[in-house]
Amino acid sequence: MTKKLVAVLAVLIAILAITVAPAAQACTRAVYKAGDARIVTGRTLDWTEDLYSDLWAFPKGMQRNGGVGPDSINWVSKYGSIITSGYDIGTADGMNEEGLVANVLYLAEADYGDLDGKPALSVGAWGQYALDNYANVAEAVEGLSTEPFRIIAPDLPNGSSAGLHLSLSDETGDSAIFEYIDGKLVIHHGSEYDVMTNSPIYDDQIPLNAYWKDIGGLTFLPGTNRASDRFARASYYLGAVPKFNDPREAVAAVFSIVRNASVPLGITDEDQPNIASTIWRTVSDQKSLTYYFESTISPNVFWVEMDKLNLQEGAEPMKLELKGHPILVGEVSAMFEPADPFPWLAP
Repeated sequence: MTKKLVAVLAVLIAILAITVAPAAQACTRAVYKAGDARIVTGRTLDWTEDLYSDLWAFPKGMQRNGGVGPDSINWVSKYGSIITSGYDIGTADGMNEEGLVANVLYLAEADYGDLDGKPALSVGAWGQYALDNYANVAEAVEGLSTEPFRIIAPDLPNGSSAGLHLSLSDETGDSAIFEYIDGKLVIHHGSEYDVMTNSPIYDDQIPLNAYWKDIGGLTFLPGTNRASDRFARASYYLGAVPKFNDPREAVAAVFSIVRNASVPLGITDEDQPNIASTIWRTVSDQKSLTYYFESTISPNVFWVEMDKLNLQEGAEPMKLELKGHPILVGEVSAMFEPADPFPWLAP
């Protein structure tokens, strides 16, 4: 069997897997390398309902635990971070003061296994654990590959299973994707892993994307809301847009890529009831440590410059309330107010 035939069969198998698998809530993440060595990571959060998200500023030195009972893992945060919460039970997205970005996306195939004897961590705390403990992707891969905890994943408030996978990127452009498949941790580590969506698992996304690269984006790109199609579009445009030197243009380029991979507000599909609209988008400038947020129902983008936040040890956790969808614009660090941290998703 020729290598070309093997590749074609791999694509067909992956397409079949998508066809028969249950539809999953959608998200898209892309890591852009600008012309001035600036790394900018953008993502969409697509969901079937309002996630009641808020922005949080967490200082270094916080006493943390896994949030799922007496056998939870404990740690002290080494780095301050700004994050976006989901349902106020988990960190969905964020960046720490070293420029490490964590994006948590839905993955229907996630199976965390049963690591008996390991301390427990709520799946809602997975991204925050990485932001609190690691300065860069290489450190995170080394630390997380030892599987220092077992993940506990109760159902989400809307009744969906908490099947998630985690992507990390840092200010050098290094990237890693973490998935638990059939109870085993699978890590893809390298700057080439710069796009992530949802189902199928990442090993099956790679041949699908290779198929579209052979066709060429100027000839044809898939245009549906399926994760594999959004993956192909984000991957193509990530390589097609110029490597801007101007920071504003670099951020604008990333917004344009993730908007292209977004699902329009109110879109539903009777045959795929879990297809979800884009609720919000974030873009993280990992050189300037600026965190941008865009609600799909707001006319404006707003942002936070992390050096204007007090993330030093002993500082209070702070929250910017977004429930009710306030219309915000510009730099908003002064609008954060002291707040008690939310509890992690627990049984």
